[in-house]
Formats: sequence, structure tokens, C-alpha cells
Amino acid sequence: MKVLVVGGGGREHAIIMKLAESPRVTELHCAPGNGGIAKYAECHPVKATDLDGMLALAKELCADWVFVAPDDPLVLGMADLLRENGFKVFGPSKAAAIIEGSKVFSKHLMKKYGIPTAKYEVFDDAEKAIAYIREQDTYPTVVKADGLALGKGVIIAQDEDEAVEAVRIIMEDRIFGESGSKLVVEEFLTGPEVSVLAFTDGETVAPMISSMDHKRALDHDRGKNTGGMGTVSPNPYYTKEIAEQCMREIFLPTMHAMNGENRTFRGCLYFGLMLTPDGPKVIEYNCRFGDPETQVVLPMLKTDLLDIMEAVEDRKLEDLPISWKKGACACVILASGGYPEKYETGKEITGLDEKGQCAGAAVYHAGTKLSEDGKFLTAGGRVLGITASGDTLRQALDAAYAAACGVSFEGVHYRRDIGARALAAKK
Repeated sequence: MKVLVVGGGGREHAIIMKLAESPRVTELHCAPGNGGIAKYAECHPVKATDLDGMLALAKELCADWVFVAPDDPLVLGMADLLRENGFKVFGPSKAAAIIEGSKVFSKHLMKKYGIPTAKYEVFDDAEKAIAYIREQDTYPTVVKADGLALGKGVIIAQDEDEAVEAVRIIMEDRIFGESGSKLVVEEFLTGPEVSVLAFTDGETVAPMISSMDHKRALDHDRGKNTGGMGTVSPNPYYTKEIAEQCMREIFLPTMHAMNGENRTFRGCLYFGLMLTPDGPKVIEYNCRFGDPETQVVLPMLKTDLLDIMEAVEDRKLEDLPISWKKGACACVILASGGYPEKYETGKEITGLDEKGQCAGAAVYHAGTKLSEDGKFLTAGGRVLGITASGDTLRQALDAAYAAACGVSFEGVHYRRDIGARALAAKK
């Protein structure tokens, strides 16, 4: 089969590497792709958000499958357009992708269907939001832009000044564009965070191995929020008992809620959870594979990903047993100096072989390009995901960091404490 993957980051690289394992996948294409992906799939210069361009490409390639990986094209309705034109697609409809596309929608959905989440209020007026924050006078407090914001639309304000500034930069300065036309102010939840990706066809939910993301730019969870600086899997806080509770109280109710709203979700549904003293609660939903969670979850998958895609699209997920490898997986993100704020690109990357890989780990390219003479150059904030597996989390982390030490570029920075909380939890 000929598969076209939409996107061009580390998540897409991990998806392509997993699809390459399928004996039924004969051709892999990616649009737009990146320097590392180009070594494993034919890349095409079509933007992930170019719906008409992607349809034209799918037709030109006679693609058997299109895997729409990023949030933006899903929220814009790319999966619908492709399906209407006869293509098999992995990814939810526009109607279902709103679960990530609008935080206001997802919060109202949880309230309506009794799915546990933080208390919240919605505002489309900055002064009213600020008045509410002052009236609550409880900190930290969480301020969220309604729409998509590259994983950075959430501000945890430690005091009134920070909360007021958050409202103003989102609603008045529009640092996230139209995503800030509305915002959500919600209570700050405490407890371990867990990411759970799940395959669903609207009738069955099949959770994947849990993971733990590290959002802050610097060690000890300091610095600004990023798209993710590293991740480990499985998450030690996510016990069998908690998994069963989440299935009962969150996963199945969410699937049924979307069906009840005539927005049946087929694809990968991401649950961002907080394990609070009052039980698991939903922080956020994503309508697709998370990044960099995918980089530690898919390497653990034993079942053919193409088989799962078919089961989801044909609504036969219940009939497909999905199996996972034992052990653990860890990913360390190598980022450009200054990320997530100002950073330079075009820096030569050393320590990679001709395929963009290195010994002892898998290298998932997030922001790279190839120079005219075939060298790998930086082309984004998050540049590489160095991922390794092991029988234990300690082994996986040691292997990932050992490999990361051998890869470099000017200004490179990465966290040295990925997995530290997970290791502490295991003691």
C-alpha cells in the first residue's frame, strides 16, 4: 500500500518509521516532511494546512491511505475533504476535531456529560475575565486561549499580576491570533500529569501505553512552556487501578459524549490527565497523536499500525487485539538555543550518519532540513528527538542521554532531568 503522511515533525517521523515496519506498506510519502523524514519517505513541498494542495497530491500519488497527523489540518477539515474524494484517512472529522480546536467546546462538553475536569469560566471580554480572576483571588490560576496555539496557549499565573498580563496578551495583544478571541479561566489542579493516547472508532476505545511529558524549557520544570522537551513511557503514576477508573469515568464517557453531540470521533484521541487527590481529571483533549509522546509510545507498539488504521476506519477496532512491548522508552528533545522564544536556524548538525541516525537510539527529526551538499541543518525550535528503549526506564534514559551526548549543533540545549520524576516515583 501507498501511504501519505501529512505533517513534518518528530511525531510524523515516528509514524513513518512505524508504518515502514508493515509488510503491506510499499511506498511512504510525506508532506511537507523534513530533512530526516526525507531519508525514509518521499517528501513533497505541500503545507500541512493546504487542503486543496494535499487533495491534489493524494490524487497524483493514487494514495491508498492518508494519515493526517497535525491538529491544524484536522481542525480545518482535511480528513473530511479527503474522505469525500474517496480516500481512506486516519484522522477525525472537522466536527470531531473541535474537541481540541476549541477549549470552550471541550470544557462545556465535560460539564454537560459529567466528565471530571477543573472548575472553569469562559470569557470573550478581557475586563470581565480580569474582574473574575480578582474576585476568585486564588493562585496559581490557569488562563487558556480557546483555540490552537502550538501547544503554548496555556499560561499558569502565579499571582494577580501574571494572571492579568495573561488575559491581556491573549485577548488584547492576540499573541495567539484569533485563538485568543475567547479564553478559559480555570482552577489549578495538582498531582502527577499523565498523557494517554487512545485509538477509537467511535464504538471502542483502545488506550495506548501511558506517558509523561516535560513541557517546561529548563531543568526542574523551570522556564517557559514549550511543545515538549522530552517524554517517558510508561508513566509510573498511571497504575492498573487508575487506568480502569479512567476508562469508566473519562475515556468511554468522552466517546459517548461525542457520539451524543453527533461528532463521532475516529482516530487518535489524546487525554491529558491530572491525577488529583480527588481522582483523575481531564486537563485537555487533543484530536491527534501528541508530540513528543508519539516518539515513546509508537516504538512500543507490536501490532501493525496499518491494521489498526483499517480497524478504526472500518469500525472494527473491537475485533483487533493490540499488543505492546514490555520495558520502557525515553525521548530527549534537542532544541535550538533560545527556544521557545527567539532562536536561529541553519546550524549544521554533527554526530548523525547518512540516514540521520546515531548508534544506540532512534533519532526522530522534528526541525531539520538537508543542505545542498547533503548535510543536516537545524530548521526549527525543537530539532531532534533522541529516543531509546530498555528493559527498565533507567536503561532507556541512560541510552537516550548517551546518544544525545554524541549529537551537537551550535546553541543546542536539552533538559538533563527528563524522567527524573518518573524514576523517583518508582522508588
